[in-house]
Amino acid sequence: MRSDFDFSRADIESAAAIVYQTLTPTPQFAWPLLAAELGAEVWVKHENFTPTGAFKVRGGLVYFDELLKGVRPSGVISATRGNHGQSVGFAARKHKIPATIVVPYGNSLEKNAAMRALGVELIEHGADFQASREYAAELAAERNLHMIPAFHPQIVRGVCTYALELLLAVPDLATVYVPVGQGSGISAMIAARDALKLKTEVVGVVSAHAPAYKLSFESRKSIEHAVTTELADGMACRVPDAAALDIIWRGAARILAVTDDEVAAAMRMYFSAIHSTAEGAGAAPLAGALQERARNRGRRIAVALTGGNVDRAMFARVLAG
Repeated sequence: MRSDFDFSRADIESAAAIVYQTLTPTPQFAWPLLAAELGAEVWVKHENFTPTGAFKVRGGLVYFDELLKGVRPSGVISATRGNHGQSVGFAARKHKIPATIVVPYGNSLEKNAAMRALGVELIEHGADFQASREYAAELAAERNLHMIPAFHPQIVRGVCTYALELLLAVPDLATVYVPVGQGSGISAMIAARDALKLKTEVVGVVSAHAPAYKLSFESRKSIEHAVTTELADGMACRVPDAAALDIIWRGAARILAVTDDEVAAAMRMYFSAIHSTAEGAGAAPLAGALQERARNRGRRIAVALTGGNVDRAMFARVLAG
């Protein structure tokens, strides 16, 4: 039975037409120093080159395009650790719709500043993303705002465009590594791979300090787990999304867990090998590929550098490490 997340190539290409009204495709490069480190041909999909510095902006643009085919909301609200909130703020500003974003206490100062610069009302509430999401739902009801989830078919369809670009540009990929936060990035990669009828392995990478998706993937049931990562805030998920789990169970080859130390090492490698800035979640796929160096020797692989939005002070500490 076809689900709301089973997209055809035409579905994804129509999303791309929406996305490209606002931004251009991001590049993918094979970097020699990464190849030397991993003993493989390593392609990097540079989603850190979008206008918001992360892949999620694609989903926001497509979500709003679909939303505005109906009754125009008086305002929208969502919860985030940063990149989804920038996506909502970016699309809301484009369409002149007021946006409210809820973030947990202690959220990235620079991501908060970036959201405020897009014109959103930023509210701090809760100890983690899940608490912020629950509070955002309460505010949506109180203020009569449209609640935008972090995971939704139209968001995933928009995000599919980054995967389509990569998979069409780099044929015969053996494996692609994607971080898992709330699930849109990996679900989009699986959907695009399947739409193109490719055999590329899709491997998810979670933080070892936020292992809910890995535990759920391996047990084939949803498992909630506390979040303690200090570096990979984009993967700080305590409660997996049920629809995302269904897609990952059907389409992912495996889920790897990387520690904050491994993520930091990957961030340093990106900076030294390709002079590119990666946030924790953005560097996690490279950390996962490094774990599987022996498996990948001599193969053509790709890693999704999904975002570069790391606070300067945090990045300075990582580079000094």
